[in-house]
Amino acid sequence: MLLNFLLFNRAKLYYLELNQTRLDPLGLSKYPVNINIANTPQQLRVVFFGDSRAAGWTSPQSSKYEFINRGISSQTSIQTSQRFSAHVRSLKPNLVVIQVGINDLKTIALFPDRQQQIVTNCQANIKQIVAESQKIGAVAIVTTIFPAGDVPLDRKPFWSDEIGRAVRDVNAYIATLANEKTIVFDAYALLVDRQGLLLEKYKSNELHLNDAGYVLLNRELVKIIDKIDRQQTF
Repeated sequence: MLLNFLLFNRAKLYYLELNQTRLDPLGLSKYPVNINIANTPQQLRVVFFGDSRAAGWTSPQSSKYEFINRGISSQTSIQTSQRFSAHVRSLKPNLVVIQVGINDLKTIALFPDRQQQIVTNCQANIKQIVAESQKIGAVAIVTTIFPAGDVPLDRKPFWSDEIGRAVRDVNAYIATLANEKTIVFDAYALLVDRQGLLLEKYKSNELHLNDAGYVLLNRELVKIIDKIDRQQTF
């Protein structure tokens, strides 16, 4: 009975997410579209962009930089890439921190025969977001996809070990994107345990970080931004 109840709730959640997406496929209603915010000349503007892992990213405690969040829960990389113009371009950021991909890759459990296509499309969409960031003159800080934690009972029917392998494949691809305007921030390496799972001390649930996880990432992120600030003229 407990398992049936848990599975019902999981199916209900997926059903609600599906219909919310049908009403607003790109999530454009989440944030003002093409809003202009005046830059503060003394501060670099940093935009977090991506899925719920980006949406939940608490800004570092630093008065040197301005942080704006444009993450949306449950979004895939194609949804995120297609709303870049509406949600990021007009903000004129100096840096874009990109965290996206897990919502693509977790569908491998549902469509195992499409695994390679899902991985390839995810890689292409991340590359497109990086390219869009560069087109507006921003430095892209593309983070590797965070590891997933051990999944609870109600998610196991919708999960597969292939998801973890796909995360590693996409992260290996992300590493190849590094250049003078693209910084690869290997968040995965900071968060993963020896079994390839999200470390318990940084885990809120199987897909998301707790406050300690973001404190860890922010410590490294600020070092990256400080280095960019010293080297770049915007």
